[in-house]
Amino acid sequence: MAAGTVLAPRPATAVPEPREPGSRSLPALLTDLQRLYREAEQATETYNATEEKLTRQRAETGRLEKELARARLSLHDSRGAAGRLARQQYQNTGDISPYVRLLLARDPQHALDQGHVIGQVARERAETVGRLAGTEKKAAGLARAARKALDNQLTLAARRKKTRDDVHRRLGDVEKLLASLTPEQLTALAAFEKDGVDKAQKKLITSGTLNDDDNKPSAKGQRAVRYAVRQIGKPYEWGAEGPRSYDCSGLTSEAWRNAGTPIPRTSQEQWAKLPKIPLRKLRPGDLVIYFPEATHVAMYVGKGKVVQAPRHGEKIKLSPLASHPVLGAVRPDVRPSGARS
Repeated sequence: MAAGTVLAPRPATAVPEPREPGSRSLPALLTDLQRLYREAEQATETYNATEEKLTRQRAETGRLEKELARARLSLHDSRGAAGRLARQQYQNTGDISPYVRLLLARDPQHALDQGHVIGQVARERAETVGRLAGTEKKAAGLARAARKALDNQLTLAARRKKTRDDVHRRLGDVEKLLASLTPEQLTALAAFEKDGVDKAQKKLITSGTLNDDDNKPSAKGQRAVRYAVRQIGKPYEWGAEGPRSYDCSGLTSEAWRNAGTPIPRTSQEQWAKLPKIPLRKLRPGDLVIYFPEATHVAMYVGKGKVVQAPRHGEKIKLSPLASHPVLGAVRPDVRPSGARS
């Protein structure tokens, strides 16, 4: 968290402001624009998390429905066996007791053998009844679970639609603000933002926080970096996981999946579930998490640079590590037990 405070890009103060009467200053415009981008990205990551949950819920619903279908087929067979048992019992109501048959038999051993068969039949009948009762109980339980799973799926689908609409609304706010600016303002705003990033990056480098000399990438880290770098130039698209476009966490999760280490889909989950490391131990392939809410992520490639899917309207590119306020860093390819906060 302290690193986030130190590395947060801060705009320079002595910058010419727009000359139009009543227009906002460049710092105010940049603050508004960055806030809107951040809100849009936070909504995007919420959408991604909901989409992941919905995918898992659909799989669970499908699994339960298949299991319920098998249970119902088994129940049908059990009921058929129980029906045959009931008919047999009805047809044999006039039979002499096996004990009386044993007393009256001319060949007691034969009668005993018959009794053994009768006992076996009785046990089979008891097993049939027990199997029917067990199958009915299992089918009823699976039916309840399948109904609950379907309800959860419908709830998540509704939540996904709500978060999707929220993303669209927030991206619309960004586009409205950009459309309200003149070309001169847009150029000045971009230069103002770059100046703030350059100052933050210079402060990071001169602080000695990074130590690339001793931090070599792992084999999987190298593969993840190669994958991410190959995507440079492709467009940012919210909710996208490639191969034509990506959002920030879509790029990092796909890069590590390609390297053979699946990681959580969203930047919040990557921050929450992957082992944290100090910035001085960053090595290529590690993930840098940004903003207090962990709403943005990039992959470190070395020399103070990250590859990232920046934001709506931009393309995947190499950027200074200090492009945004840094929350911390995580390493996907170490066990949590060996991690350090």
